[in-house]
Amino acid sequence: MKLRTRFGNKPGFFYPKTFWLSPPLLISVHLPKTAGSSFRGALESYFGEKLSLDYATRPINQSSHGRKASSLTAALQLACRYDDVGAACIHGHFMPIKYRWLKTAPRKKFVVWLRDPIERLASHYYYWTSDYNPDTAGLLRRQVVEQSWDLERFCFSSEMRNIYTQWVWGFPMRRFDFVGITENYASDLNYFARTILKSELPVTATNVNPLRPAERYIDDSGLRSRLEKFHQKDMRLYWRALEVSRRRQ
Repeated sequence: MKLRTRFGNKPGFFYPKTFWLSPPLLISVHLPKTAGSSFRGALESYFGEKLSLDYATRPINQSSHGRKASSLTAALQLACRYDDVGAACIHGHFMPIKYRWLKTAPRKKFVVWLRDPIERLASHYYYWTSDYNPDTAGLLRRQVVEQSWDLERFCFSSEMRNIYTQWVWGFPMRRFDFVGITENYASDLNYFARTILKSELPVTATNVNPLRPAERYIDDSGLRSRLEKFHQKDMRLYWRALEVSRRRQ
């Protein structure tokens, strides 16, 4: 009798038994200003030296075409090479498509955190303009600071439009195994720890803006309405994820 498997109809096509026993590789996408630094600390406490950080590419400082091309090139290279990443979790600023076909990890779980897109924009602006070092800043950040962009120009810029949608290009949101909401960080982190890691994680706050207002960065209803329309693709992603988060509580 010919051996057939769920992977196709080719006889004898199977993975070794250890494939089924090994835990999946966790791929954690850190979108800017979405509590990614706090989440990184939680992951470090759990994975230790098995946590690999990927902050080299800095997609936010690439053009739309550039980030797509570089991420897709990296994805195809990782799909063809048999390079062991030597990690149980990868976390950082990268587009998820980069690791979509990673050859050495047939089993992967992707996670990401989303924040109200308008508040994320404002937080990003104040972060970039409050602690500026031209020697380490990327091209776009230097442009924002040195050309003295105000908040509205930043929020309505083509570079910052629908950042979530730009980053998940080539990777449908349904492919994520967990989407957390920054505003529900403590409860969503507990849910992530229970369901994904089968463990517990500490709830800590890292890289928080000390000048952040008690309520919203943008409380002008007219401005917020215009921004929500300008970033409507990201708003739709966020609202869907927010509803899922609320049902978990």
